[in-house]
Amino acid sequence: MEFRLYFQILKRGWWIIALTILIALVIALGASYLVPPRYRAVVRFIVTPGTELADRYQVLTSLNTLDNQVITLTYAEVMNSDRIYTEALSFLQLQPTDLEEYTYEAVVVSNTSVLELTVSGPDPQMVAGLANAIGYRTINFVRQLNQVYNFDFLDIPVPPDEPYSPDPLLNGGLAVVLGLIAGIVLTVLNEQLRIPFETLRQRLHFDAITGVFTNKYFSHIVDEELAQHPDGVLTIGIVELNGLRDLVDALPIVSLQRILQKATEILRRELRGNDVIGRWNEFSFIIMLPNTHGVAARGIFDRIFQALVHPFELEQLGTMVEFDPLIGGAQYSNRISAQELFEKSDVALERARRDSSESVYVWDIKSPFWTEPAIEKDN
Repeated sequence: MEFRLYFQILKRGWWIIALTILIALVIALGASYLVPPRYRAVVRFIVTPGTELADRYQVLTSLNTLDNQVITLTYAEVMNSDRIYTEALSFLQLQPTDLEEYTYEAVVVSNTSVLELTVSGPDPQMVAGLANAIGYRTINFVRQLNQVYNFDFLDIPVPPDEPYSPDPLLNGGLAVVLGLIAGIVLTVLNEQLRIPFETLRQRLHFDAITGVFTNKYFSHIVDEELAQHPDGVLTIGIVELNGLRDLVDALPIVSLQRILQKATEILRRELRGNDVIGRWNEFSFIIMLPNTHGVAARGIFDRIFQALVHPFELEQLGTMVEFDPLIGGAQYSNRISAQELFEKSDVALERARRDSSESVYVWDIKSPFWTEPAIEKDN
């Protein structure tokens, strides 16, 4: 399951991975052509017993010493010394500042009497010349030191034909691998950051108890709807659960939450798929019915009223709860604003509170249920 989850994350974030690989590849190839090339000259030297040894015993002794690599290690240190390097520069008639970008190192090839000198730098001719100069100065120094061992070139240094760095093919391959790893990491991080953002967004837009839109976000939805369809038709309805007022102080919070969730279930069941539900206040919900005139909305509100008017059994306490619903609505007219639409729904709800014989009111200019002058007369 966890593998499948990560596979889905990577599938959704494929573009991040592809973009990261592309960026890494462009940087690597760009650097390969912008960075100055470096060349490397490798030359080998061999240590053997001297030809002027007096007898066989001396030859065997010198060979045993070579087997311990004491001599070869010593010669490697001599070759790496500042003295030899200074003499090589003097031989080439150069100053240390002329070769600041050059490096050299002598090492003993494992389990042999062979030394390997590597010189690196930006000029192929110079790396070969420096390797040659260091080699000759070391050979001269060793010959003056003793005659027991011979120290000479095994390979002659030659100017390299191709730079060892940068290597566009190698750099490109590494860039693809590193870009892939970085892309996967960024994709997972993006998913982890997105999920908390989605959670925060839901907290801001959805009521934590009922799962419907909050008052503020519902108002935003209505504003957007009217802005996009100023000449359209819609009806707003406030559904008040008047029976909850007496239960707030008597029931535990968990029980009240269960009651509100039950009311939400009923509203969702009675409404259409494109209708919008919001939490208006502590005891009421608000509904937007798109493309619905006041007369048709009145029929929907009556159906909701009939579904809510039946007592609801609260299983936790084994008691019956009455929602005692009241509904006040208003049809949108392009003569009014969203704020006025909410206000007229509030006025309709207040009329339902005052009229014990009618629990559903809808304000609609063309509707026979209620006209605005009748409200003014009552007020």
